[in-house]
Amino acid sequence: MLQCLHPSIMKDIEKHGYTAPTSIQAQSMPVALSGRDLLGCVETGNGKTAAFNIPMIQHCLAQQPLQRGDGLLALVLAPTRELPQQIERAGAH
Repeated sequence: MLQCLHPSIMKDIEKHGYTAPTSIQAQSMPVALSGRDLLGCVETGNGKTAAFNIPMIQHCLAQQPLQRGDGLLALVLAPTRELPQQIERAGAH
């Protein structure tokens, strides 16, 4: 699964010392990377954020350069105020 990721994503994964995907990541990322919809449910702290963000970033990196008026490449909705703050902190590391 990880072999198909953009080199910059792989570099960041290695930089942070991750060696293997969590269960939710291993099960959901191939589905998301193939472009299909999915719904996953797992306890907090098991890697859901990376499970949806890594395929989203991969998709964005694979797009042609944006032109004026092209619109959004991705949209993340979060049900609470705390979750986007947590996602932002995780991305800052």
